[in-house]
Amino acid sequence: QVQLVESGGGLVQAGDSLRLSCAASGRTFSNYNMGWFRQAPGEEREFVAAVSWDGGNTLYAGSVKGRFTVSRDNAKNTVYLQMNSLKPEDAGLYYCATDRFPRISPRMTAVEYTYWGQGTQVTVSS
Repeated sequence: QVQLVESGGGLVQAGDSLRLSCAASGRTFSNYNMGWFRQAPGEEREFVAAVSWDGGNTLYAGSVKGRFTVSRDNAKNTVYLQMNSLKPEDAGLYYCATDRFPRISPRMTAVEYTYWGQGTQVTVSS
């Protein structure tokens, strides 16, 4: 059974940084793209960033491009989301997810991701 466990969330001030981690188990981690999504109260879940199975390709939502960096360490079965210059609108529950299919280009649509973590809360005060 695939398990994804996020960590690293917290309460920060606008302009601060956070680094989220997502530890994976139960699957050949290095074969699958990993994505980060977030959901604010009353809002739909939205794509944040994705990294390809080999770490060679990344995708970002326009709202985070230049501020967030997604990366992975396949030796540790972990994907990271470095978030800099945080804004109040970045607040939400952040989820990591693994793609449905192995060894393809990274994707931005939540329906393409099959396993999800429980999320880690990010709160940004202004």
